[in-house]
Amino acid sequence: MKIIVATDAWHPQVNGVVRTLGHVAREARGLGAELEFLAPDAFWTLPMPSYPEIRLALVPPGEIERRLEAAKPDAIHIATEGPIGHAMRRACMRRGLPFTTSFHTRFPDYVAERLPVPERWTSDLTWSWLRRFHAPGAAVLAATPTLATELTQRGFHDVKLWSRGVDANVFHPRDDIDLDLPRPIFLTVGRVAVEKNLEAFLSLRLPGTKVVVGDGPARAALAKQYPETVFLGSKQGEELARIYAAADVFVFPSRTDTFGLVLLEALASGVPVAAFPADAPRDVIGTAPVGALDEDLKKACHAALKLKRGDCRDFALGMTWEASARTFLQHVLEAARSGRPRLAA
Repeated sequence: MKIIVATDAWHPQVNGVVRTLGHVAREARGLGAELEFLAPDAFWTLPMPSYPEIRLALVPPGEIERRLEAAKPDAIHIATEGPIGHAMRRACMRRGLPFTTSFHTRFPDYVAERLPVPERWTSDLTWSWLRRFHAPGAAVLAATPTLATELTQRGFHDVKLWSRGVDANVFHPRDDIDLDLPRPIFLTVGRVAVEKNLEAFLSLRLPGTKVVVGDGPARAALAKQYPETVFLGSKQGEELARIYAAADVFVFPSRTDTFGLVLLEALASGVPVAAFPADAPRDVIGTAPVGALDEDLKKACHAALKLKRGDCRDFALGMTWEASARTFLQHVLEAARSGRPRLAA
């Protein structure tokens, strides 16, 4: 079976959407499904204003319909709300094709961080736009129960749970890793941007060393403001896995992430988590003794140092990409059998 996935987030971007789609595609092959991606690398692109690392596709009129006609997919999934996502949505609506969507990014929170206008205006307008975008879909896939509940309360229809996983063969404890830095090592991994709330971590007075892995528009300013922090830039694969394993605590200061794959990567590496009690870490970790969640992030960091690394590893082993792929395929194939898309709200 063939599934077309329309996504504006794609390589060389390094983020949760790209990694999720890549892992699910690999697992889906073993389950008899092929995911074909319609991504920015198929079109001319322009850099996104204020965020040039993200490329916005220029989709020619009629191009999506031509690709659908050539591919003849068994199901269609729209992963993002960018130009490609909108073009696929219009094509499906014109042709009467059912599709699913997924909710990866809390745009209302990101917009509020960047625009000098009252948050209520940006939040109301952005949520209204998102609700309209997702309305014709047969289902909206959300990563956590808390996010699914919030979307339902905000007027989104047919919200389904689609959790995430971790590659425990790549991310695992290692005894032979030494970053040659004063311990304890407090690590954070992810995009270095304002919405990640990194200053809440970098401004803490902690023993040992604070390490940041990742790149983004805020890196230069934060590196200058916090010279005692070690910024290692973007890392992937084995190199990233070794850095995780060398850490003593993984710090997750974001309050807006919808899941946070890095949480599972850290736990699979045997590294306990310190975070605010925001939706993502609450849903991923819950009451398991693998993380310390506290509004006092410094207190959470110290508490996490006392947690057992073996418990963290055992917890992560219960979250697999195969299970995530099975859930994804179930939702999109059910949608494909549901008939025509409904009219947008």
